[in-house]
Amino acid sequence: MTGWSGQKSGQVDSGLANGRVAVSQFRVKGSAIKLEGVGKETLEQGRNRLVVAGVLFAFCFVVLAGRLVGLALSGDGSVETSGEHLQASRPALEKDVGSRGGIYDRNGQLLAVTLDTVSLFADPRKVPDADAAAKKIVRVLPDLSEATVRSLLSGDRSFVWLKRHLTPKQQYDVNALGIPGLFFRDEERRFYPFGPLISHITGYTDVDNNGIAGVEKYFDDQLSGRDRGQAEPVALSLDVRVQHALRDELSRYMSIFQAIGASGMVMDVKTGEILGMVSLPDFDPNRPSDFSSDSKFNKATLGVYEMGSTFKVFTTAMALDMRSVALSDGYDATEPIRIAGFRIRDDHPKKRWLSVPEIFMYSSNIGTAKMADAIGPKKHKAFLAKLGLLERPAIELPEVGAPILPPRWNTLETMTISFGHGLSVSPLQLSTAVGSMVNGGVYVNPTILKKTGETEVEGKRVISTKTSGVVRRLMRLVVDKGTGRKAAAEGYLVGGKTGTAEKAVNGRYKRNALITSFVSAFPMDNPRYVVFAMLDEPKGNASTHGFRSAGWTTAPIVSRLVSRIGPILGIAPKDEQSESVQKALHIPVYSREKNVASF
Repeated sequence: MTGWSGQKSGQVDSGLANGRVAVSQFRVKGSAIKLEGVGKETLEQGRNRLVVAGVLFAFCFVVLAGRLVGLALSGDGSVETSGEHLQASRPALEKDVGSRGGIYDRNGQLLAVTLDTVSLFADPRKVPDADAAAKKIVRVLPDLSEATVRSLLSGDRSFVWLKRHLTPKQQYDVNALGIPGLFFRDEERRFYPFGPLISHITGYTDVDNNGIAGVEKYFDDQLSGRDRGQAEPVALSLDVRVQHALRDELSRYMSIFQAIGASGMVMDVKTGEILGMVSLPDFDPNRPSDFSSDSKFNKATLGVYEMGSTFKVFTTAMALDMRSVALSDGYDATEPIRIAGFRIRDDHPKKRWLSVPEIFMYSSNIGTAKMADAIGPKKHKAFLAKLGLLERPAIELPEVGAPILPPRWNTLETMTISFGHGLSVSPLQLSTAVGSMVNGGVYVNPTILKKTGETEVEGKRVISTKTSGVVRRLMRLVVDKGTGRKAAAEGYLVGGKTGTAEKAVNGRYKRNALITSFVSAFPMDNPRYVVFAMLDEPKGNASTHGFRSAGWTTAPIVSRLVSRIGPILGIAPKDEQSESVQKALHIPVYSREKNVASF
């Protein structure tokens, strides 16, 4: 019994032990299951919170982005550094219409462009020490006045400009000062890559990019985009290569003869396009305020002058076209003409009868005056009106001068105007009118805009084709045998006419001040370009034996210029002695007995 009881007792104890182990294991597993459930729940809660936070952040970003877009479109806002003060106080800027259109020459060379820049402004209320700030600012921007800057920073306004259009280095230097209350504004600035070269044509803009002069002013609406809502470029007829050569030669001879000014032009006689136009002195349109008003005065279009004997081209053409005279006719130039208390004489008198070609070749005032008198004042005035010489010319520039006409137009006025005294016109008017004399007799309006696909433009006939051919031969005769010999350019068949006149100032003539000019065309067997050169008050020197007339001072300009621009314009030089050239340009010169002279 005892043995059985012990065995049973051991089994029971063993079972109890195993039971306890099992219960213990169950409790551990239960705890693990419970812990695992809590962890999953916690993770799920964290994940849900992250999703909610992400949605909230996304919503905030959407709201902020919408607000920023709204501010950009409305131009309103409350950004402390520049927004409210700038919008409330800044000057009206037209640049908001869009970037200003570029200006180009006929070959696509960029003449004017708008560049991004920054300007410096301040909120004086946020500048802690105006005196110290002014001293620091002037150290990095030395062109500013310390007193002016101090005054601006000491005011009670919320916005003041300190300097417009800083360079990147200037912006960096100002920013490095770390002065509170100073801010930058992104702006645009007009830039002219060629500087003074085309300054009188391109003109310039003000600090807010509004056109002030030249093409910039005339085409302001187109360039700024105000007329069509979008800025558009302007293509000019000018050729920078021709412009450079013209300016270079005028500058050279202006220096040689110590002239106070000069002007010149190159024009296509078929289309009226101006390929070069220069007025000296000139200015840099990148900094126009640094130059005097005289430098900004366009002598080629705005200035009007008595052009002297260049007007003999028109008088001779008029007489021939109206058949008042023939080439074999002429006038007695032995004695000066005395009329109404005035005396008309020749500078280099031949003191004999002169044929029409001789009158033109030797530039006889006496013969020309008699030629005009035979026509009469009424017809003379009407003829010059057809050539656009009696009214303001039309061209795409705001700076255009009106001619100065005599108060009355009687016989005396007809005689003096016939050789270029008593009527003041601009170089533009003269060049355009001469173009109509040599291009076959058609007046073509001048333009500074490029004409595409056109080699010849319809115009108004002013003389016959036959008369135009005779005028070409006469102008060639002046360079070949007359007063314009120094204008000759080998191979380019230059023809022209000299003009020397006393300068009129305040209604009186300055005897010691001359305007000398030479108007020409080439090649004279089939003219394509008119070239004009003028010097204001040239002085004679040893090379001219003291003479200062046009044949000595301005004719050489044309010679050098034509030789330079001929190849640029695609004009091939010719053998001037060839039979075909001689035949095309030959003109008979008669003696008193009306026999053909040897030349």
